[in-house]
Amino acid sequence: MKRTQIYLNNDQYNNLLVESKKRKKTMSHLIREAVDYKFGIKKEISLDEAIDGVAGIWKNHKDIKNGTDYVKKLRKDRRIEYLYENTDKKSK
Repeated sequence: MKRTQIYLNNDQYNNLLVESKKRKKTMSHLIREAVDYKFGIKKEISLDEAIDGVAGIWKNHKDIKNGTDYVKKLRKDRRIEYLYENTDKKSK
């Protein structure tokens, strides 16, 4: 492992500090993870990390009230199509 020194602005430093306390990881560990992620070094992530990474991804979409309504809207028309398609096949 090589040692290096970087300069961070106050916001970067404070965000990194908060995140390190929240995740219970050192700041240097988080920086290494960020470098790996940004520059394509693949690593295995846990299911919890994957879920945390996508949590809230749709929260700013005004066209979606909630997940249940969205899924019902997606499925509504397709279910009818599916029923007609399968009914036609069975009756032949």
